[in-house]
Amino acid sequence: MCMEDRTAQKNHKLVVNNRKTSLVTGVLDVLSFDLNEILLETEQGMMMVKGTDLHVNRLNLEKGEVDMSGNIDSISYSDVHAGVKQGENLFSKLFR
Repeated sequence: MCMEDRTAQKNHKLVVNNRKTSLVTGVLDVLSFDLNEILLETEQGMMMVKGTDLHVNRLNLEKGEVDMSGNIDSISYSDVHAGVKQGENLFSKLFR
């Protein structure tokens, strides 16, 4: 993918309904998930969702869509992308 294509595809949408369900578009990858945290790489950077009883209900990386459910407590972003430096710890990139 050339640089022009990469910069043109910056569409990202986050819809949260009653802090229980969420639809995210512009997802490049799901890096990790468990009942308390979901870590996504999006077109706008890394996105961390924290809460309880979190689930990834639907994942379509071809369309870049993720549906989540659970008790959402917080959503935070970082401008770091996962593939920036090979071998660098993901958490060291997030909390730099």
